[in-house]
Amino acid sequence: MRRTARDSEESARKITRRGLFLGGAMVGYAAVLGMRMRYMQVEKADEFRLLAEENRVNIRLIPPGRGLILDREGRLIAGNEQNYRVVVTREDAGDVDEVMARLSHIIPMTAEDYDRTMKELHRHSAFVPVVVADRLTWNDFSKIAINSPTLPGVSPEVGLSRNYPLVEDFAHVVGYVGPVSEKDLEGLEKPDPLLQIPKFQIGKIGVEKWMEDTLRGTAGNRKIEVNSVGRLMRELERVEGTPGSDIRLTIDAGLQNFVQARLLDQSAACVIMDVNNGDILACVSAPSFNPNLFVRGISSVDYSALMENDHRPLANKTVQGVYPPGSTFKMVTALAALSAGAITVDTRVRCPGYIEYGGRRFHCWKRGGHGSVNLERSLAESCDVYYYDIAQKVGIDKIAEMGVQLGLGQRHDLPMSAIAEGNMPNKQWKMERHKQEWRIGDTINASIGQGYVLASPLQLAVMTSRIASGRAVEPRLILSIAGEEQPVQVAPPLAIDSSILEHVRRGMYEVVNGAHGTAKGSRIAEEAMLMAGKTGTSQVRNISAAERARGVVSNDQLPWNRRDHALFVAFAPYDAPKYAVCVVVEHGGGGSAVAAPIARDALLRALYGEIPPLTAYPSSQRGRMESLFEELKLREFTPGTQSSSRA
Repeated sequence: MRRTARDSEESARKITRRGLFLGGAMVGYAAVLGMRMRYMQVEKADEFRLLAEENRVNIRLIPPGRGLILDREGRLIAGNEQNYRVVVTREDAGDVDEVMARLSHIIPMTAEDYDRTMKELHRHSAFVPVVVADRLTWNDFSKIAINSPTLPGVSPEVGLSRNYPLVEDFAHVVGYVGPVSEKDLEGLEKPDPLLQIPKFQIGKIGVEKWMEDTLRGTAGNRKIEVNSVGRLMRELERVEGTPGSDIRLTIDAGLQNFVQARLLDQSAACVIMDVNNGDILACVSAPSFNPNLFVRGISSVDYSALMENDHRPLANKTVQGVYPPGSTFKMVTALAALSAGAITVDTRVRCPGYIEYGGRRFHCWKRGGHGSVNLERSLAESCDVYYYDIAQKVGIDKIAEMGVQLGLGQRHDLPMSAIAEGNMPNKQWKMERHKQEWRIGDTINASIGQGYVLASPLQLAVMTSRIASGRAVEPRLILSIAGEEQPVQVAPPLAIDSSILEHVRRGMYEVVNGAHGTAKGSRIAEEAMLMAGKTGTSQVRNISAAERARGVVSNDQLPWNRRDHALFVAFAPYDAPKYAVCVVVEHGGGGSAVAAPIARDALLRALYGEIPPLTAYPSSQRGRMESLFEELKLREFTPGTQSSSRA
């Protein structure tokens, strides 16, 4: 049928509308597409460029070099050494099991090593490199480098590992580093990204721990290009981190080594302080241990040997060990009584060998007694009855106040682990701690450093320094940080009359140099170096009345762990005090026979700055001392030397 003109016009209109609609839709689609392209290519260009970069560029942290620890003369105590290691990154490795299987055929790897590495790889994020093995030999390291094309995600690296060249000498002071543990991360809101790196090491005890933030430094980073299977192609950019700051200690490494050797195989502690500024020149706990074992991963056999040793090599006896100070405490009782006006320097007490109180006898160490005794003689001959008597006159609270003023019963602020407060008891303390009233018998025991009184070797060294200088000197261990000398606070004078202090110092002089002094066998022959000190013997067992009646069993007939502790404190030179020392020998017996000779030798080594000349000793002892010095295994030191790597 033939279409009319009207139908043709209607059809044309429809085609035109459809064309316009379709054309408009196409134009609209093209506009949307153009806007989207502009959005992606212009507005989001940086973001998509970064995403593309991340497909081929990895950013990895570079651990900084740990700060060095040096002695006061600049000799290296803790440094860093090169460490060849291999790491695996899970996201780059692809089939981790296959890669690890290949790697196990190239370097020695136990089943335990394999399982540990697999756990680490799946415990951390896929982009975090995990250390498979460290301290590799150059031969094993080169094998991995040669076979790297077949080991995607595996990277041989040269890192740094902590090293302690002086081994046992500074183990308790400096401590050691070890891998970050979950416990280390507890309580940290924003932990340093370095702590997330598997096997990254931080300080665990000692200066390494307490100065961690100073020693650690800040991380660097490097950008590396990888191919489609994650194999490293090249390093694009490297930004080195900031190394940790070096720390210089107040300790003299030569003196530290001498004291460590002089303590021989005894369970003992020795602290030497500068009485004027508080610098700790030696801080030795014996026996010691090798901190390098902990850095490298100590074996169960080695660790068990340390734990089972009855001399407790892991314990830092200088600050952690607390002992009844015995007769070394008598200066505290004397100063308290003199300062309170309870006695004068001329007050005399008769010593028949004991006193009786409440139906109980409190014995003097000298069974027959000392007769009539004044202050000077009571110190020189260590008469116990004298202090039993004057302590009752002054009372425990005044004695405790004096003890605290001299540095006892308080924690001294040093960057060391497990610093003990000791115990300086009074009436309030006993009521709060034991819910009991203080008794006269408690005062009598405390007067000679027994009963509830406890002190560490560090505290006794501080006490001696304060008596020698007349000032409230505080101990310090850090000499400088990053080359900047740490300020020394001027110690205020003690609230003790100087004449009273002088009388007590004179009594200590007679201990060593008097005809009847308890430590006269340890006197110094050199007039310019004369020493003043006080012996102490603290009991670790009760002596029954029956045993006293038949005769007290001597220390050498008792098992080692039931023998008395031997103590000695001293300062020198007497006329111009420079150094103070405290020596404690656990279960060593008498302080005069065991601790005093060690303290004398340590003081002489500090005063001379080298092995003491034989002329410093009485002529009758020179042959023995010469043989002793030849037997000691001492290190050779060159002042101001450093030997460590930072990169």
